[in-house]
Amino acid sequence: MKFDKPAGQNPVDRLLVVGHPHDRIDGKRKVTGTAPYAWEWHDEATKVAYGYIVTSAIAKGRITSLDTHNADNAPGVLAVVTAQNAGPLGKGEQNTATLLGGPEIEHYHQAIALVVAETFEQARAAASLVQVQYEQQAGEYDLAAAIPNATAPPEYEEDKTTGDFASAFAGAAITLDATYTTPDQSHMAMEPHASLAFWHGDQLTIRTSNQMIDWCRSDLAKTLKIPKEKIRVLSPWIGGGFGGKLFLRSDALLAAIGARMIQRPVKVMLPRPVIANNTTHRPATIQRIRLGTDIEGRICAISHKSYSGNLPGGTPEIAVQQSELLYAGAHRHTGLRLAKLDLPEGNAMRAPGETPGLMALEIAIDEIAEKAGLDPVEFRILNDTQVDPANPNRPFSRRQLVECLRTGADRFGWSKRNARPGQNKEGEWLTGMGMAAGFRNNLLTPSGARVHLELDGTLTVETDMTDIGTGSYTIIAQTAAEMLGLPLEKVNVHLGDSSFPISGGSGGQWGANTSTSGVYAACVKLREAIAKKLGFAPDDTEFTGEKVHCGERHARLTDALNNGRISAQDQIEFGDLDEQFQQSTFAGHFIEVAVHRMTGEIRVRRMLAVCAAGRILNPKTARSQVIGAMTMGLGAALMEELLVDTRQGYFVNHDMASYEIPVHADIPLQEVIFLDDTDPVSSPVKAKGVGELGLCGVSAAIANAIYNATGVRRRDYPITPDKLLCALPDRL
Repeated sequence: MKFDKPAGQNPVDRLLVVGHPHDRIDGKRKVTGTAPYAWEWHDEATKVAYGYIVTSAIAKGRITSLDTHNADNAPGVLAVVTAQNAGPLGKGEQNTATLLGGPEIEHYHQAIALVVAETFEQARAAASLVQVQYEQQAGEYDLAAAIPNATAPPEYEEDKTTGDFASAFAGAAITLDATYTTPDQSHMAMEPHASLAFWHGDQLTIRTSNQMIDWCRSDLAKTLKIPKEKIRVLSPWIGGGFGGKLFLRSDALLAAIGARMIQRPVKVMLPRPVIANNTTHRPATIQRIRLGTDIEGRICAISHKSYSGNLPGGTPEIAVQQSELLYAGAHRHTGLRLAKLDLPEGNAMRAPGETPGLMALEIAIDEIAEKAGLDPVEFRILNDTQVDPANPNRPFSRRQLVECLRTGADRFGWSKRNARPGQNKEGEWLTGMGMAAGFRNNLLTPSGARVHLELDGTLTVETDMTDIGTGSYTIIAQTAAEMLGLPLEKVNVHLGDSSFPISGGSGGQWGANTSTSGVYAACVKLREAIAKKLGFAPDDTEFTGEKVHCGERHARLTDALNNGRISAQDQIEFGDLDEQFQQSTFAGHFIEVAVHRMTGEIRVRRMLAVCAAGRILNPKTARSQVIGAMTMGLGAALMEELLVDTRQGYFVNHDMASYEIPVHADIPLQEVIFLDDTDPVSSPVKAKGVGELGLCGVSAAIANAIYNATGVRRRDYPITPDKLLCALPDRL
């Protein structure tokens, strides 16, 4: 199905099943432990062996000697895989570093061997016997020090400019020129990266923890240098991903090589302390923002330049993209610079680009609003735009930012905020309110599905879409139920299998909208097939109450099944509507904090998110997505930072004991409001993503609330007590 014009009325608009707060259909399996994750599959593979990876102890250099003799002869050891005996390997398109290193070392904790043994304990013990000698080389590990050598990345060679920023900024009545920093961050998903691989002849099956089934399959084929058709990837249950499981990683590759070498199934799990350095992370940024307004506070000049680092061939953190679209202003400039760093690979983490970008921009907006003498909410409303600022002929398909801000301010009691910082005291605590705008672009990608009307009247849906705790199973079932006029319990959803049609996958906030649109397309075909079987005119047929209606005639769905089940397959393909219209999602985030005036301890008391993200397919699962994102925003604002050893080139706090993330005691009252919204330009289901929007802007709102409480402005994350102590008022 080609989606190349705005959606009109269609069966989803009935909202008999879609749009209701249904419980997750996979919930029971999750809470009873009967949803097996990649490491937990036991039935389909016998005589499973276990692999334990050996990782590099240096960040840059060469292996001069790798002695596996003692490991080879250790109890239970079946094989030791290295780059020398693994056979010829390629590299996947999505991978920056090679997944099995040697002799060249590209980053700390790069996998250099896999010890395979009868038991996990034997493999782990033998891995400690592998002797490695290195020739260490000097590397670049400090982003700030590498800035002088940073260059425009190939895919972003030209800065984006509109008008004459330099002249407009120089002539502005009110200006701001400030630098903001965000640190390296880790995904820290609860379920580790794990895989089970087994071969039947030259056919590979791999159960893994991966968000993008087709990306994984394609890059595994390229890396192993075998046809893609000879690989089956299964990932029906993943756990958290947050972007860290978008790509093929070393656990999957090494499990496949190990299983091929010993001709037995092999399981590999990355140990927790290895994940931060061995897999991907969100790169640190240094961002310079310059804003200029007229005397009334209207933005006339805006510039946002961001620096980040990565391994050679890696990509930048696109922290400037929201600044191209969020606020009006005739004279504009954005630019990206990428420094070569020898740290582990930087890549996507939940809402890449907008998350670190808004951490900076939305503090800067508060700062310029204060200079202009305007309330932060009113300043943002004053500078709203309904068109792409760089292309006024390109309107937003839907833009409800002002309504998000107005609704949030009213609900949160913003009018009670004291605009003068450091004035509200409750005993030893200073309290304050802050807010920020949220923004995330609506991305579109083709997505397919296959549907079967079974003999018992149930519907089966198959797509390689994944569920990373987002509720994909449920919203896909809701869409199919709506299209076929079935109750939700009569829809069975099967996900995460590369033998199913290729979906958009779980990433980029596009998963819900595109996967349900793919199911919609397949169901349209199935409806047509059923109608024809019954002798009904497809265009005049309605499906409701497990029956098919056409004028005065009606029949049961099962009446069409005389010759067996009926199947249909299709995919949604998006035309050029995203070129005609700017498609984005918006939010208003409001925060109340308390800061202890003697210790600098920060406590977030209340959080509110007001979101405009098209049709909300399931308010219950969507709310869960947003409150989870708000929690991540709290962590990013106050705790999360991968600490870089700039001498040895690795992340020091690479485990869950030392990488701080929020716990239950840190989470305050959270409220989520979804505005009534449908976007017919976005897709047939008129939805957009919301799971990443819930994060974008949260950290800046907390930073702004801390400033309102204390009068201390911090532009470097995370904002920890030590950064406040020396500047807090009335400490004595």
